Amino acid sequence: MSAGRSINTFSQNWGTPHKYVQAVKKVFGGVIHLDPCSNEYSIVNAKTEYMLPKHDGLKESWHFPKIYVNPPYGIDKKRGTTIKNWLAKCAHAYEEYGSEVLALVPIAANTTHWKKYVFTKARGICFLYDTRLRFLDNGKDGGKGAPMACAMIYWGDHYKKFYDVFIEHGAVVDISHLMGENIGADHMTLKLFQK
Repeated sequence: MSAGRSINTFSQNWGTPHKYVQAVKKVFGGVIHLDPCSNEYSIVNAKTEYMLPKHDGLKESWHFPKIYVNPPYGIDKKRGTTIKNWLAKCAHAYEEYGSEVLALVPIAANTTHWKKYVFTKARGICFLYDTRLRFLDNGKDGGKGAPMACAMIYWGDHYKKFYDVFIEHGAVVDISHLMGENIGADHMTLKLFQK
């Protein structure tokens, strides 16, 4: 979760739980080409991993076919970045390179960054059943539960595969009908519930 960044006063690297790493690999046909938020304890094992301090995942290229992102959830004051920068990069990789991107993020449907980069750019969302997703703590089970509900966001052209894999982990929603829309809060609510 901290992707090697010191967000809190404790120097811990929060990692993706095993079951979600396996699910991501299933969606991607067994291989993850890029993990731009890796750390020394990561179990993702992507072919390319960006790790601070040597490689800042927001500054490096994301020109890869299959990308998995578990971004820092807090504010990186040193670099002046937040989760919105990571979501923007996810949407850009899909639009610019045709990359398939999966991102494990906190649910923040009322925020500008969700309206701009998730609801109008992504293909699907899995609202995870885990009420407090337990991240790996420095590579080991037993970490603290997330303080908020989380979702797996999918940018890509293989929604059915995403749905088939993630339906066992949560409520999967096809949001393709919102793509390309300029969505305000009221308009988004209407579009989501029109069907």
